[in-house]
Amino acid sequence: MPEHIATPSRTNEILRRHGFRFKKSLGQNFLTNPKILANIVAAGAVTAADDVIEIGPGIGALTEFLATAAHQVLALEVDPRLLPVLAETLAPYPNTTVVEGDVLKADLATLIATHFDGQHAIKVVANLPYYITTPILMHLIDTPIAFASITVMMQKEVAARLTAQPNSKDYGSLSIGVQQHMDVAVAFTVSRTAFVPAPNVDSAIVTLTRRAEPLVTVRDQAAFDKLVRGSFVARRKTLWNNLINLYGKDEATKARLTTALAQVGVAPSARAEQLTISQFAALAEALAAPAR
Repeated sequence: MPEHIATPSRTNEILRRHGFRFKKSLGQNFLTNPKILANIVAAGAVTAADDVIEIGPGIGALTEFLATAAHQVLALEVDPRLLPVLAETLAPYPNTTVVEGDVLKADLATLIATHFDGQHAIKVVANLPYYITTPILMHLIDTPIAFASITVMMQKEVAARLTAQPNSKDYGSLSIGVQQHMDVAVAFTVSRTAFVPAPNVDSAIVTLTRRAEPLVTVRDQAAFDKLVRGSFVARRKTLWNNLINLYGKDEATKARLTTALAQVGVAPSARAEQLTISQFAALAEALAAPAR
C-alpha cells in the first residue's frame, strides 16, 4: 500500500516529478498531514451514503480520503496543470471524477445529474483558496442545490467572522449573510505549518448545514442584503451615517429613516455591530413600508 499523497515525502516527490510550480494567484497551499485530512472527512461525517463535491483538489490529498469514505467524489479543479497529476494520483479510486472548471462558473446541477445517481446525500468538502473563500461560500449557500452539508477549510479569521455574534469585532455582513440560512460550527483549527508552501495565516475547518427555516424571513432578500452590507461599510461610523450614505441625505429620506429606526427601537447613534439579525430584518421591513 503506497503512502498517503499528503505525506511530506510523497507530496514533494509528486511535485518534483511533474515539475509543478505553485501559482500564488490561485492560492495553492497543499496539506501534508494525513491525520488532519482524516479529521476533515470526519468533520464532514462523510460515509458511503454520500456523494461529495470537492473544490480545488490540488494533487488529490483530501480527495484520496474522501474517495475511501464516500460513494462518489466529483472534484473541480481550475488549474489545468494539475489534471495529469490527479489522473495519476487518483487512478486507484474509480469512484472519483475530476473535472476542469471554476466552481463559480460551473453548472453544478448538470454536473451532479451527470456524475451522481441521485440516490445519495450530496455534501461539499473542500480546502478553499483563501483569496476566493467568501465568493465560493456565498455561491454554495445561494444555490438551490440541497447540499446536506458544506465542510470547508478557510482562513481562521474568516471562520471567526462566520460564527461571530453582535457586539464583537468580527460580526458583520458576512456573519449575517451566512447565519440567516446556515447553522455554522468550527470543527477545529489547522496550523500554517501543515501546508506546502506554508501560508501566512492559520486555518479552520467549518461545517455549515442549512437551517430548516431561515433565522429571519424577509419579504425582499435583495433589499435586506443591501441594508446589511450598507450598514457595515464604515464600521466606526454610526448606523445613521451609514444609512444616509446608503439611501440618501435629502430631508424626505432622513424622515423615513428616523421613523423606521424609531419603529424598531434602534437609536440612530447605534453602530451596526450592535444590531441582531432580527433587528436588521425588522428595520428592512420598516423601511419597505409605504410612507404615511
